[in-house]
Amino acid sequence: MRTKNSTKNKINVITLGCSKNVYDSEVLMGQLKANNKEVVHQEDGNIVVINTCGFIDNAKEESVNTILENIQRKEAGEIDKVFVTGCLSERYKPDLVKEIPDVDQYFGTSELPQLLAALEADYKHELLGERITTTPKNFAYFKISEGCDRPCSFCAIPLMRGKHRSTPIEDLVKQAESLASDGVKELILIAQDLTYYGLDIYKKRNLAELLQALVKVEGIEWIRMHYAFPTGFPLDVLEVMKSEPKVCNYLDIPLQHISDDILKSMRRGTTKDKTTKLLKEFRKLVPEITLRTSLIVGYPGETEEHFEELKAWVKEMRFERLGCFTYSHEENTHAHLLEDDVPEKEKQRRSSAIMDIQSQISWELNQEKVGKTYRCVIDRKEGNFFVGRSEMDSPDVDNEVLVDATKFYLKQGEYFNLTIIEAADFDLYAEPVE
Repeated sequence: MRTKNSTKNKINVITLGCSKNVYDSEVLMGQLKANNKEVVHQEDGNIVVINTCGFIDNAKEESVNTILENIQRKEAGEIDKVFVTGCLSERYKPDLVKEIPDVDQYFGTSELPQLLAALEADYKHELLGERITTTPKNFAYFKISEGCDRPCSFCAIPLMRGKHRSTPIEDLVKQAESLASDGVKELILIAQDLTYYGLDIYKKRNLAELLQALVKVEGIEWIRMHYAFPTGFPLDVLEVMKSEPKVCNYLDIPLQHISDDILKSMRRGTTKDKTTKLLKEFRKLVPEITLRTSLIVGYPGETEEHFEELKAWVKEMRFERLGCFTYSHEENTHAHLLEDDVPEKEKQRRSSAIMDIQSQISWELNQEKVGKTYRCVIDRKEGNFFVGRSEMDSPDVDNEVLVDATKFYLKQGEYFNLTIIEAADFDLYAEPVE
């Protein structure tokens, strides 16, 4: 028999997927708080809002499973209402309504006002990006634009997020000031494509000017860039990186592949030669730069020769940070017209082979750090270690710097000079400078 939940109208926001979803959930929570609603993140509440991911198969499966789990909880009387928003809902709403009808309502990525109305809250325009951050207090994801105009064959993001839309610089500066006043010291700039920033509203690539405005915000110590597209990269960004200490010598630039055949089929708008020259230019202009990239293996038509070319190039370029994904055959993308002809087992083998190469490169680069001192921020305490990061590392995806908490005390959210005493593939062990 269904029993009414005793918790009265506490809204639990569940976030799945990427950092852009984290940002969107935080904005939603900020709006709810401004409406005097009780809101929590991934805790207990009688009203559940699931912010879904619809990017690749694994993410879609996790989103569907989370919806089904909460529907079961609703049927058992543990919660009262389930709302679904985000990318999966944007992309597959008609199918979801048909297959999982017990969800109270579905909302797309641009329907925040409608979602708030369903939660008996008003959309407050004056909040201007104010939000409840869910990350450790010292850093926040900072979305500078929404959507994407790139035609990449494998990507469904334009289907879910729409065309590129930049946020004006003055609005972003106000958001940064608000975050800094709440104790945020590191801004992690995110977008579907950072390098496209400004083209729609300023008629030019304006990322460098945005960085110059953000470094003036008092309290912000690090500004880090994620998701820069290689084609048309504005090199004036590197001049700012070189001249402004607050801008981390770090760039996440997803390259996806290097074979000219595959790049052409992926509709990336570049070649192996152009990409290699661009990366060499990065290292020439900013010798201390840390480059992170991501690759896709098992794309339709990727032969063993294409894959061997990719392996050789990864060995040659020696990226400081690298992630590898297996190709996911997505409906309504250009690549979906192609035959998904690389078996799943082979995709996994290729991904493991790339990561084995990267693991060795990372180990070798980390050995060079032993004995050196780096300025690091402490994100959290985990077990017997304080877990920190250097300027070269982004949270969740990169190396971590571990300090023995049984010997030393380091305040979370603060910066310390740490000397590396030992190094593994992806972890560094350090002690604070006396």
